[in-house]
Amino acid sequence: MTPASHIFFSERLRLHYIDWGNSDAPTMVLVHGIQDHGRTWDDLVAYFASDYHVVVPDLRGHGDSEWVRGSSYHYLDYVYDLHQLISQADLGPVTLVGHSMGGSIAAFYAGIYPEMIERLVVIEGIGLWSDLQPPRPAADKIREWIDNTRALSARLPRRYPALSDAYQRMQQANPQLSDKQALHLTVHGSNRNEDGTFSWKYDNYTHNFSSAGLSGDEARELWQNITAPVLVIIADDGLEHRIGHDGTLAYFADASLVEVADAGHWTYHDDLPGVAGHMRRFLAGATTAD
Repeated sequence: MTPASHIFFSERLRLHYIDWGNSDAPTMVLVHGIQDHGRTWDDLVAYFASDYHVVVPDLRGHGDSEWVRGSSYHYLDYVYDLHQLISQADLGPVTLVGHSMGGSIAAFYAGIYPEMIERLVVIEGIGLWSDLQPPRPAADKIREWIDNTRALSARLPRRYPALSDAYQRMQQANPQLSDKQALHLTVHGSNRNEDGTFSWKYDNYTHNFSSAGLSGDEARELWQNITAPVLVIIADDGLEHRIGHDGTLAYFADASLVEVADAGHWTYHDDLPGVAGHMRRFLAGATTAD
């Protein structure tokens, strides 16, 4: 099945999404993480494209979507973009799947619009790490954000002499990827510059979130609003303070948790059959994912 590229607009930004066809089937929307892109899901899509209408956005500042000009990247802007896609394309209610930052965005969206969600899958979603930081004056946090943003203004996109150099960097950053996976992510995650070099598609400003984010209490409140069944997937070698850690599962009314062995943060790359199997059982209505 060949995916089709489409454009939608959100806060005047020209944003890109991929439609894998099968439009008469129930819709599944997949949300990638930070400094990633929609084609990261291609191998997982192969397990579900025959049963679902799979739609995959490139978040603002990522993939083939437009970069923000004159403002920060904020979780709530990503949530707004997701709502614009689902509402403009008349997709809902949907099965929503998110990884890392995309998992957090998906969970927030499911708490804001619970009626739009059939089932929710969160893979290594960012949890309550901010709650675990020592309390700091608001001025200090804002000054740090300003300093970091000013520093990013001097950061130029790295240029790799050849695609093979970018591919080697992808392998170094994610050593658990197979050669085929690393090449696929590199091809779809980079652009060729006018001088023939290659640079990653994502905007460097995505490294620095706005200092005015949701509080831990607000995140918990949104999680408690979710009415759909939730599958939380974490990896035994994943990142700390994910959704599923630190007692966070208690804030979801109907959630099950699985931990994938011998896998890291990009869990669906490290154990694709395992993650797909857990998802299939959950989506089929199993009461537990294992």
